[in-house]
Amino acid sequence: MNLVVGATGMVGGAIVRGLVERGEPVRAMARDASSETALREAGAEPFRGDLKDPESVAAACRGVSTVITTANSAGRGGDDTVETVDLEGNRHLVEAAAQSGVEHFIFVSAQGEDPDSPVPFLRAKGLTSQQLRRSGMGYTVLLPDFYMDVWIPLVVLRPVQAGRPVSIVGGGQRRHYCVAARDVAGLAVGCVGNDAALNRDFLVGGPEALSWSDIISTFERVNAVEVEVQSHDPGAPMPGFPDAAAGLMASLETYDSPPPLSESDAESIFGVRLTTVEDFLSGFLSRKST
Repeated sequence: MNLVVGATGMVGGAIVRGLVERGEPVRAMARDASSETALREAGAEPFRGDLKDPESVAAACRGVSTVITTANSAGRGGDDTVETVDLEGNRHLVEAAAQSGVEHFIFVSAQGEDPDSPVPFLRAKGLTSQQLRRSGMGYTVLLPDFYMDVWIPLVVLRPVQAGRPVSIVGGGQRRHYCVAARDVAGLAVGCVGNDAALNRDFLVGGPEALSWSDIISTFERVNAVEVEVQSHDPGAPMPGFPDAAAGLMASLETYDSPPPLSESDAESIFGVRLTTVEDFLSGFLSRKST
């Protein structure tokens, strides 16, 4: 049995579907009873559980051979915080999995995770990975660059659709390997039963190192339009951006991402063809027009 934690999220939901398509048994842990019907219809076994509730986490892990978790506190609010979910909740999950005899624990973390990071989210991810590596279980840690599904709509598509300028920090010249959520999900699915993935960390990104200027140029080319761009100083308010998102935009302009898992390895080891930004933009615009 494979347990997916965060089964109703963008990446977790795609993992559930991918495992079912492979014919794998899936227990899908979710907090909300309203998701149970959809999970059952997708071919999974729904399980009510919450990372903040150690007893439910322990019950979810019983009889499980592989755990895949994408769960995090981003966008939740209330009592779902970095401390309660990303740190304490993940600690409960790793402990319960180890006690239940789980053979392989696949953790979808984030690039930049570090137990000593000054950023609470990245510190929590780093501490979880550290705990996992010491747990005695077989493990895989996936470290994605930023998700194109989240950031390209926020930075480019929504402002253009609203008739507003696109906002970037500085010159938007730092290069990153933004990655499609479906590719991260595909890599996670490809780890299951895959000895080549055991006890390894994988930097995960798209096939191209692109700056925000590159992404905007690709959007203009794909759509045969010109986009108005406004540059903002680091730390300055950015129209349409939550403060945390503006802060991350500023941080992205302080470094270039390291090269991730190569296209050839993604395909040969995990069976995943990585999505380009042009692929993503074309698909997004096609869906919007229907």
